[in-house]
Amino acid sequence: MALPANISVSFDFSSGATFGYPFTIGDAKYGILGTGTLAGSTVPEPIVDLTPSVRSITIDNGRNVQSDTYQAGTAVIRVFDNDGSWNPQNVNSIYYPFLVPLRKIRVAATTATAQEFLFSGYTTEYRYFYDQAENVGYVDIYAADGFRLFNLAQVTTVTDSGAGQATGTRISKILDQVEFPANMRTISTGNSLCQADPGTLRTSLDAIKNAEFSEQGAFYMDGAGTAIFKSRNQVASSISGTPIEFNQTGGIPYKQLVFAFDDKLIINKASMQRIGGTPQIYINSASATKYFQHQLSAQDLVIDTDANALNIAATVVATRAETTIRIDAMTVDLLDPAVPTDTMIGLDYFTNVRIQNIQPDGSLITKTLQVQGLKWEISPNSMQCTVTTLEPIVDGFIIGSTERGIIGVSAMTY
Repeated sequence: MALPANISVSFDFSSGATFGYPFTIGDAKYGILGTGTLAGSTVPEPIVDLTPSVRSITIDNGRNVQSDTYQAGTAVIRVFDNDGSWNPQNVNSIYYPFLVPLRKIRVAATTATAQEFLFSGYTTEYRYFYDQAENVGYVDIYAADGFRLFNLAQVTTVTDSGAGQATGTRISKILDQVEFPANMRTISTGNSLCQADPGTLRTSLDAIKNAEFSEQGAFYMDGAGTAIFKSRNQVASSISGTPIEFNQTGGIPYKQLVFAFDDKLIINKASMQRIGGTPQIYINSASATKYFQHQLSAQDLVIDTDANALNIAATVVATRAETTIRIDAMTVDLLDPAVPTDTMIGLDYFTNVRIQNIQPDGSLITKTLQVQGLKWEISPNSMQCTVTTLEPIVDGFIIGSTERGIIGVSAMTY
């Protein structure tokens, strides 16, 4: 059965973080000003179309539900290698010795009306193996998104990062420090301010996540390889958008719905301490009495004042003090003709979804949630997406909302 989207995989031998065609002076294809990107490579054809040789693709990215943070997106791409070209140990390969870690790889899905990148990242490992008869060779190409680069690059003092700087600006300065391309960022200014950078040795990812948490915003990599930072207000207000309907009676059909009803995500006491400040503690006594204490603590935050450290503690507790039946994930089969392919390949973090499930007794469970993770499983005869869903990661009062605009009920955050 043909897949509902044309899946393509490209491998880029050029160095650098930027995805695109390396600029080569005098080259009719890669020497066009305004088209190529500056990079260094001596490979005759820097970008190779792997698509005809790909046998399977697994992509896994998103927010970890338990640790409540975004993780590096990863991909494993299995390639059939009938002539040893993709064996990194084969000295006769046309690609030898260019099969090295941290080369660029992308997976795109294209229909007649849309094209989306499902993954853009950097190779981390090549695992070459044969079938049982040792006649056919395969290589599994492992890759991770830009979080891998940020976790490898350490920083001490971040240039031009004094007190009073907005969280988004601080993140931009950290990205500047590790030379992450400016054209691969979409960074909101942010609603909170930072104190001066502490000048301690840490990974750039840790420094970014400190500013992200101090904002109560969201920092992640999208499928195109772009670093995204959303402010607290953007995150809180994103739930007001029109949701996509998933159900068995006219909406997008799904299977393997994952329900949960437990205390794993409850936080009813929070202690937040900025660098040089004192711990700021906020507790929801009613939740603590009902569920026992569930505490979250964070230290060395770059937030500017103790008052704002207390605001962070109050926001965390207001968002997570209660629990309800959750829908943690659902799987959608894109080979189902009732599934709109363009909608599915266009899903991104903070896309709103309304999932309705008919229970055995005929009652309905309906949840309005947000997409916070996408796992793709693709082969020549299969294309499935497992969608991780969560309640809003930062709750807020939304004027006019029937669910989050109720005075005295809905969360009021700073």
